[in-house]
Amino acid sequence: MGCELLTTGEMGRADAMTISGGTPGSELMERAGAGVAAAALARFPEISYWNVLCGPGNNGGDGFVAARHLVGAGKTVALACLVPVERLAGDAAWAASTWDGPVQTFQDFAAEAGGLIDAVFGAGLTRPLDGIAWSALERAGVVCGAIVGVDVPSGIDGTTGQVCGHALASDLTVTFFRKKPAHCLYPGRALMGEIEVADIGIPDAVLAGIKPLAFENCPSLWRASWQSPDPAGHKYRRGHAGIVSGGFGRTGAARLAARGALRAGAGLVSVLSPPDAMAENAAQLTAIMVKQAGTDTVGDVIGKGRISTLVAGPGLGRGKEQARLLERVCAAAKRGGLALVLDADAFTLMGHDPDGWFPRLPSRTVLTPHDGEFSRLFSADKTGGQDVSRLERARIAAQICGCVLVLKGPDTVIAAPDGRAAINTNAPPTLATAGSGDVLAGFVAGLLARGIEAFEAGCAAVYLHGAAAQTFGPGLIAEDLPEMLPKVYASLDLC
Repeated sequence: MGCELLTTGEMGRADAMTISGGTPGSELMERAGAGVAAAALARFPEISYWNVLCGPGNNGGDGFVAARHLVGAGKTVALACLVPVERLAGDAAWAASTWDGPVQTFQDFAAEAGGLIDAVFGAGLTRPLDGIAWSALERAGVVCGAIVGVDVPSGIDGTTGQVCGHALASDLTVTFFRKKPAHCLYPGRALMGEIEVADIGIPDAVLAGIKPLAFENCPSLWRASWQSPDPAGHKYRRGHAGIVSGGFGRTGAARLAARGALRAGAGLVSVLSPPDAMAENAAQLTAIMVKQAGTDTVGDVIGKGRISTLVAGPGLGRGKEQARLLERVCAAAKRGGLALVLDADAFTLMGHDPDGWFPRLPSRTVLTPHDGEFSRLFSADKTGGQDVSRLERARIAAQICGCVLVLKGPDTVIAAPDGRAAINTNAPPTLATAGSGDVLAGFVAGLLARGIEAFEAGCAAVYLHGAAAQTFGPGLIAEDLPEMLPKVYASLDLC
C-alpha cells in the first residue's frame, strides 16, 4: 500500500474515477463492508455479538454490508439506522436492501455487550456530532468491549483530524484504498486505534489523475533520493557539515547536532566555535573538528573550509551579537550555494522581522521549529491559525518562506514550497527530551551534506529520528539517538 494521503475530496475523485471506469459503486460498497467485517473478525475473533450503528450516507451503507457479512460468519448482529431506510439513497439504499434483519432506530437501540461497528459518519463530516447520533454512540461505547470505526471514528474530520463536537475512540479503524490525513494528525490519530487499509479494488492508476501532495512519512517516500556513499569517493564527497556553536556555557546543543550530522553520514563535521568556547568544545570532541569562528571571521571560515552544509541556532543565544553572527552565516550560505538548517535560537532572532530574513536564505534551507517557534515566524492571520489543519499551516508557511519546513511535534509535518507535505507517524513519546531537536537538526544536515534534496532530507531525518528512539526504547536521552543510527540503517538496508 502506498504512502499517499488523500483528502476527502481526493478520495471522492478516486471513487468517481473507478466508477467511471466500469466498477459499480455498489460493488465498491460491497467490498468496503466486507473488508470491515473481515478486519473485525480477524482482530476480535472471540466476539460473538456485534452492534452496528449506521448513518444516512455511504458510511452507513458500508455498515449494512458489514452486518450482513458478520451474520454470514455466524455472529449475532443487532443493527440500527439513524434515519428510516426509506430515506436512504443511492448505494446506501442498495446496501440496506441486502440486509434481511430488523432495523432499529437510534432512539430505541439498546446496545448489548460485545463489539460495535461505528458506521454513522465517515471522513467527510465537518459539522458537530451531537444529538441522537452521539447519544447512541456514547451509550454503545459504554457496554461494548471492542469498537471498530468505518473510515474514521464518527466525529473526526478526515482532512484535518479535528474532532467535530464529539467522537468515540475506536480500537480498530478500517479505511479504504489510502489513509486520510486524519489518520496521521492529532487529535484524530489518538482516537483511531489500530488502522487497517482495506483494498476495495480502486486501481493505483487513479493517483496519476489525482496527483496527491500529502503523504505519510515512510521510507518509500524518500528511498529513491537516498545518496549512498560512492565506493571510489572520499570524505569530502560525502559532504562537510559546519555546526555554529554558541558561546561559553552554551555549546552542548551544537555538539549534539554535530554528532547527529556525523552519524547521519556527513563525511566531515566541524563545530564553528566562538573564541571563548574553543576549549569547552575541543575537550569534548574527537572525530568532530573544531574551528575558531567569531562574528567577524565566520564568513571567511565557511568560505575557506570546504563546508557544504551549515547548522545555526542550537544554543546560539539571542542577543544582538548573535543576530549579527546569524546574518553572516546566512549570507555565507547563500553566497556559496550551501545548504542550511536553522533551529532553536535562530527563530527568536528571526522573529523580529521574519519577512526580512526569508529572502536571505539559500534555496536548500530547512527550518525545524516546534509550535512555539513556528508562531514567532508565521502569524496566525497568514497561515490560517486553528481554522486550518496542522498540515495546511505547514504548507502555507513553507510557501511563505520559500524553504522546507519541519514543524516538529508528535505528528511532525515536513512541507515543501511546492505543496508537497508528509506527516510523520513513528515518533515515540520518549523523544520529548532535552536536546532531541538539536540531534534532529544534525540528522537533517548530515543528509543534506550527502547530497539529498531538502524535502527528502527532512522527511528521512524525521523518520530516522523516530526509528532511532524506537530502537533505543525507554530511558532515552538525546545522546543516545545518533548511536542508534547504525542499527536503524541496517534494518532499513541503508548505508
